Amino acid sequence: MELGKSLKIADLIRQLRQQLELSQEKFAAKLGVSLRTVNRWENGSAVPSRMALKLIEEMLEKMGESGKTLLSEYLSKARQGEDS
Repeated sequence: MELGKSLKIADLIRQLRQQLELSQEKFAAKLGVSLRTVNRWENGSAVPSRMALKLIEEMLEKMGESGKTLLSEYLSKARQGEDS
């Protein structure tokens, strides 16, 4: 995956975690990954696996309207990036 896309994913993950009011450590525990993994996702040096993305998607869905808004903003930015 391109670095630009990973940075957008990093923003989504960081915003989700912050809206859930979770530390990186607690967020990592919910996803079954290490603190270092979450840190690398958020700084754009790694991207989540498909399994982790599925769990992140489930978290967004459980948030209701705020999760839908966050996902919609991410997808809109991702589409804009593809067009440029």
